[in-house]
Amino acid sequence: MTGHHQHHHNSTTCLSQAESLSLLALSAACVAVLANTFQGDGYPLIASLALGGLAFSATFSMIRWLGPTFMRAGLKGVDMSKHHKKELPECMGAIAAMVYLLAVIIFIPFPFYKDIVAATSGGGNRDVVMHVEHVQEGRFLHRFPHGKLASYLSAVMALQSISLLGIGDDLFDIRWRHKFFIPAFASIPLLVVYFVDFGVTSVVIPLPLQPYLGELFNLGALYYVYMASVAIFSPNSINILAGINGIEVTQSIVIALLLTFNDCLYLLTPYPHPATDSHLFSLYFLLPFLGVSLALLWHNWYPARVFVGDTYCYFAGMVFVVVSILGHFSKTLILLLIPQIFNFVYSVPQLFGLVPCPRHRLPRFNARTGLLEPSVTPWTPERQPKPPVAWALKMLDKVRLLRVTLDEEGRFVETSNFTILNLWLVWRGPLREDRLAMEITGMQVVVGLFGLFVRHRLALILFKQDNLGV
Repeated sequence: MTGHHQHHHNSTTCLSQAESLSLLALSAACVAVLANTFQGDGYPLIASLALGGLAFSATFSMIRWLGPTFMRAGLKGVDMSKHHKKELPECMGAIAAMVYLLAVIIFIPFPFYKDIVAATSGGGNRDVVMHVEHVQEGRFLHRFPHGKLASYLSAVMALQSISLLGIGDDLFDIRWRHKFFIPAFASIPLLVVYFVDFGVTSVVIPLPLQPYLGELFNLGALYYVYMASVAIFSPNSINILAGINGIEVTQSIVIALLLTFNDCLYLLTPYPHPATDSHLFSLYFLLPFLGVSLALLWHNWYPARVFVGDTYCYFAGMVFVVVSILGHFSKTLILLLIPQIFNFVYSVPQLFGLVPCPRHRLPRFNARTGLLEPSVTPWTPERQPKPPVAWALKMLDKVRLLRVTLDEEGRFVETSNFTILNLWLVWRGPLREDRLAMEITGMQVVVGLFGLFVRHRLALILFKQDNLGV
């Protein structure tokens, strides 16, 4: 028995030979690509891809190596939706976040490579005899795009502060209402840079309303309130849509892939598009993010070997906020977050205490069938919902947005919990955990693609032009 146990322990924490070789090969290829970018003009996009590959390898192996260390430190949780309730390392999103931060910090020289070369006297103008007034200035630093560097660094800063919050939450389990506004503080550097650098606060009015409101409507300070709310909403919404293996990571990967796809639409226009720079910027942050997320998904997909923790949810949500605010497409992000927005709105009765809210609302595992069923909130005969709430619950049951069980006297026995996962199980019947995760992810893809279609095609009906055709 001991031999078998020993072997099992090794297989979970060490990389198999095939995995080690694959990861080594991937890392070597990425390092070669990185070294090569310095030969030519330093193509930052290719460098970013290569760093994404390195980030994947690093995250993959560190999750394996550090799993037992996290367990010993008490960062562990039980996988409820399984026959054998095993303890798994929790908070693995912290590893992903740290590797990601290192990747984006290492990347800093790449997009500015040309500017650095041009700004230093080593850039081919060594033989130029300098006039006296130039000598005073030292290097031609005025050529350097400080604005871009500032926005890049503000993004790194926002992501670092949100990762700290996430790790703090995983360690000390901060109460929901206390951590709700913290992402807004993390987004202050972004909003300041937006204010200094871009500062557009007016929104284009849809054509039917233009006679009344004019073509542009300036929101002024409200626009910053709106962006801060996106910053609060995005990390929290990913944190609420959780509870089964792999769902937090897959929804984040889908949103990141759709944003990447949206960025590529701008890069592949036949002539340079005015928004190219901000979409390149967004890609530099999304590619390494996809790298660390895929490595995490490998271990978090059903049957999960690790849990991602709140750190990952906050950090993923903040990556989307960073790229959408600094890339100037925060409205597109909202279209991609429709399932999260629906889940949040649907959760409101429980989040704000109209209906009792249990600590965890994840679907209930039926040990006999091995399938997930909607989890429920029980009502006792003494504790019944107030009449208006009761009426609303019955209405939701009629339109199949809730499952309500009543006893003979018409008293509430139980109502299903208000999350999109439970609602999906009410609609589809009991499902296996991975099946549920795949269907929700599929729904996210379809809704997201529809959102992008609305953004680029139907926008033409409401507005004079879609900015892809600018």
